[in-house]
Amino acid sequence: MDAVSRAAWKRAFAGAALLALFAVIGAGTLALTEWLTRERIAARERVYTLETLNAVLAAARYDNDLMKDLITVREPELLGTPAPVPIYRARRNGRPVAAILLPVAPDGYSGPIRLMVGINVDGSVSGVRVTAHRETPGLGDGIEIGKSDWIRQFTDRSVSDVDEWAVARDGGEFDQLSGATVTSRAVVEAVRDALLYFDSHREQIFAAPTEPSPP
Repeated sequence: MDAVSRAAWKRAFAGAALLALFAVIGAGTLALTEWLTRERIAARERVYTLETLNAVLAAARYDNDLMKDLITVREPELLGTPAPVPIYRARRNGRPVAAILLPVAPDGYSGPIRLMVGINVDGSVSGVRVTAHRETPGLGDGIEIGKSDWIRQFTDRSVSDVDEWAVARDGGEFDQLSGATVTSRAVVEAVRDALLYFDSHREQIFAAPTEPSPP
């Protein structure tokens, strides 16, 4: 190999090495950015979850760590999804106060509606919030607490008379949102079914061993 060829080879090698170095640095930067972003997103999600939990059950009512007193259950018929459904358990001085279930209303007008349902140990509703939906803006989105007070009508209700758990159009006691009967019906039925699940599994819910919190 003559001097010219060796010089060309060295330049090519140096260029390849430089490109490889840039690739390693770039990959490392992307990995670090993804890791930092994932941590921030997870932290924001935990804050949002705790804020919503406290919206359906006042923080003053319990003294345990809700985020760590968690179980998951499967009950597609009553909880609206074949996936595991989280249940957060609230206690005060070690005694059960309430459970907060995350059921799904599978038959919303525009798709599933995800809920957070707080249920006192006596079987009454402590609060309900919608956590995700795709309902029609200006109509079905009235299920959001930021859009209307419609969701508050569940507070303190129970399934002592299950036949009343329907929207007024279906002969029940719950108001429906104007122009969004399907959405209203889906939420009413999902909250009712969550109460029925709690009523028949109350002891198991509070006795089950705690599961690891989601990351």
